[in-house]
Amino acid sequence: MRPSHPRPRLLSTAGEGRRIIVSADDFGLSLAVNEAVERAHREGVLTSASLMVAGDAAADAIRRARRMPNLHVGLHLVAVEGPGITRSFPSDQLRLALDFARRPRHLATEIRAQYQAFAASGLTLAHADAHKHMHLHPVVGRLLIDIGRDYGLRAIRIPAEPPALMAGLGTPQPFGARALYRWTRLLRRQAVRAGLLTNDWAFGIAWSGHMTRDRLLRLIPRLPPGVSEIYFHPATARDATLDRLMPGYEHEAELAALLDPAIAAALGPVTLTSYAELAA
Repeated sequence: MRPSHPRPRLLSTAGEGRRIIVSADDFGLSLAVNEAVERAHREGVLTSASLMVAGDAAADAIRRARRMPNLHVGLHLVAVEGPGITRSFPSDQLRLALDFARRPRHLATEIRAQYQAFAASGLTLAHADAHKHMHLHPVVGRLLIDIGRDYGLRAIRIPAEPPALMAGLGTPQPFGARALYRWTRLLRRQAVRAGLLTNDWAFGIAWSGHMTRDRLLRLIPRLPPGVSEIYFHPATARDATLDRLMPGYEHEAELAALLDPAIAAALGPVTLTSYAELAA
């Protein structure tokens, strides 16, 4: 029987201060990513990571996470361009979106398998999100939430990066970026109906793979009130997997930013947190 869930709590109000979740995606993808996550947590400002349970280095990531009880780990659901439990997913998002709408049962089987693999790790499920934000697809989002609740899911990431703020930082916001921001309202409504916690804002979309020191020093003072998640793709070095999947990303520069004392100092006035702490 599915447990009952409390009504959703708002994470922020207009007069409230800023709380920041600093997270890393693709934990378990490769050893270089795992090493970066561990360093960024032990020596830097990283509070959270999202685990690819079928990644080539997932077992290593789980061993590292068990040694870091203060690193809050969630599921990084893979439903595009990567390995799943029952299948591998291509990079064609449009074809996958149509397939998910036509055959949701196949997707549900895969999502449940990924949650089961996370549960088998023995780690506490802090949150869930999806590779390349595929949970913005209404079917993926619904299944991520509905199946996740059976595994104790309490929070999900809403990839809502405010276009006006990013434009003010000198990053043009084309129609697609503005449309994506509006589309996140559907996922937020799904989460609220399920009684899940969410972040208010997310950063790492327009600058994905390029969350460098200089950009962060410009962003952090302008973060809005409420709960923001800033997510990264750090790695200690380039490897064949990263070259194939993310050839243009500045993985090492992102790790350097997470370790930089200037970033820690800039975050000093705000509260570093995680989804697990917010849900406690």
